Amino acid sequence: MRGTKAYSGFDPFTGEGRTINVSAGMIQSDERCVAEGLPVLSPGLIDLQVNGYNGHDLNGGELTADKVEALSEALCRVGVAAYLPTLITAEEADLCLRLYAIQEAVETLPYSRQMIAGIHIEGPSISSKDGPRGAHPKEHIRSPSIEEFERWQEAASGLVAMITIAPELHGAVDYLREIATRGVIVALGHSDASEEDIYKAADAGAQLSTHLGNGLAGTLPRHPNAVWAQLAEDRLSASLILDGHHLPKSTAQVMIRAKGIERVVLVSDSVKFAGMEPGRYTSSIGGDIKVSSDRRVSISGTQFLAGSGVSLLDVVGDFSSFTGLPFSAGITMATRNPARFLNRSCDLKPGTRADFILFDLDDDTGTAQTRDIIFGGESVIR
Repeated sequence: MRGTKAYSGFDPFTGEGRTINVSAGMIQSDERCVAEGLPVLSPGLIDLQVNGYNGHDLNGGELTADKVEALSEALCRVGVAAYLPTLITAEEADLCLRLYAIQEAVETLPYSRQMIAGIHIEGPSISSKDGPRGAHPKEHIRSPSIEEFERWQEAASGLVAMITIAPELHGAVDYLREIATRGVIVALGHSDASEEDIYKAADAGAQLSTHLGNGLAGTLPRHPNAVWAQLAEDRLSASLILDGHHLPKSTAQVMIRAKGIERVVLVSDSVKFAGMEPGRYTSSIGGDIKVSSDRRVSISGTQFLAGSGVSLLDVVGDFSSFTGLPFSAGITMATRNPARFLNRSCDLKPGTRADFILFDLDDDTGTAQTRDIIFGGESVIR
């Protein structure tokens, strides 16, 4: 076919070599080939938790459709094919304005139309205690309200797809049961919940633990506690931030073993400082921020993290060296598993968009280097 480009790679799911033929932004055909010596051929990544990236911020100042579009374009250049813009605790009026801006970007602008698979609202019904609350502004934490949820959906034209909530709050279980029946993904996070709270939430339809191991008190009872309960509850998958700072290596390894590869979702939880040069910055959330050379984002002069300083591509690239697991497991956790929550397929097959990544594996270091990123059939690596 005229204008067709061919890309060959090793399929991480089947172990076979594949050549896919791309034209007009779509996969036209594919065929088997010899796998030896080929790069890994991965679907584009799916990130369920993005607060910002490379200077683009969803939660600070006045959000516009153009700002959302700039974030979408920046993310596609680091291998993200779909994502959930994530809004944290704020006044209802501010949340609705941000929801409207995201909706407008989806309706009118090309990258956002293709990439935004819904919106994740993290809060405002979370624990008000120091520790579990994290960096969320205490003054805007409030009880769950179906009426407010409906106003969110009105502002977003129904794009709210996921809500993170603390299940111990008064009325939370009834609330999450109702929004789950409306097709919204219910995630548990920023919580001081008991075992009983966790199990009641799962009974009511909760499906996910938001950044398990973070958004908790600094110290917990030996047992029982909310971490053990969420690890033991098979109805809950777990999202993990494997940036080398949010979880120690040993903790991440044990969590993955407990949940199983099919019940773990890798997220970036990136903030606007991710992808920026090391240095000191000012943020409307957290104040004075330090970005270290190891991509740690923290509140200056403290040990407290102020979000993640990596992209999901960074997480995937370091996955095997960090966990000791096969690279294919990391690809599963960053593509197929989040796709399942969004009721979408990320399989690279004829008739689908040509959004994929070619990785070169370094057996000595256990890392993966990006050879090329294809978005809509074109390379986006500069």
